[in-house]
Amino acid sequence: MSTPTEPTHAASLVVEPLKIADKTFHSRLILGSGKYTDNVAMVESLEASGTEMVTVALRRVQLNDPDGDAYIHHIDRQKYLFLPNTAGCYTADDAVRTARLARELGGWNWVKLEVIGDPKTLFPDNVELLKATKILVDDGFIVLPYTNDDPVTCKKLEDLGVAAVMPAGAPIGSGMGIRNPANLRIIIEQANVPVIVDAGVGTASDASLAMELGADGVLMNTAIACAADPVRMARAMKLGVEAGWLAANAGRIPMKLYASASSPLTGLID
Repeated sequence: MSTPTEPTHAASLVVEPLKIADKTFHSRLILGSGKYTDNVAMVESLEASGTEMVTVALRRVQLNDPDGDAYIHHIDRQKYLFLPNTAGCYTADDAVRTARLARELGGWNWVKLEVIGDPKTLFPDNVELLKATKILVDDGFIVLPYTNDDPVTCKKLEDLGVAAVMPAGAPIGSGMGIRNPANLRIIIEQANVPVIVDAGVGTASDASLAMELGADGVLMNTAIACAADPVRMARAMKLGVEAGWLAANAGRIPMKLYASASSPLTGLID
């Protein structure tokens, strides 16, 4: 009995790992840990998503209370890389202080850097963001900055030495999806570090579109945590990110104004 041979294109069915700084991730989906109705839903959603990196809002937990029941204590630190974030910081000084505190208490030198400029839209203050980025990079942090979809700012952040740039697809928690695909394509085209679309995703097709545009990954929280069934949505997002990456690397057909027959026109029976 002959042994079945492997499909010729089997290797092309595997989503390539994502390299950020000195770490490699098999999942290109990064999840937040806030807004869940309970810790069980959070843990099950993380599992269903396949993520390997989880953001933690440093101002929402007591890092020096290991016996407390904060949600952070329900996340397996052996399974997930914790990515502390500076959500709620409105100045570079506050963000730097928060990141340094996390390193002192938790030993984390990775940080999702957020410096918010407006409490209503939660858009970043890019002047303060650039200032904080320089300080933290010089201080030895692995910085992943949340910014807007501005190619100029993203390039400046890269020049400062960030490990990735994370432009927003839409305002945080809005669920509006990718509002400016043209800018994202420019950011992706000029970047020499990974581009992670951060914020605004509402459903799996949004995540897929981000990846089809060429993004290296997607970071989300609200779209999963606030879904009616967060575990099912987490699974959908996992598949959406994978489908988008595969499609982006499959070489789609060009768009045409008119139809093109699926069957050849030669050899037709009269």
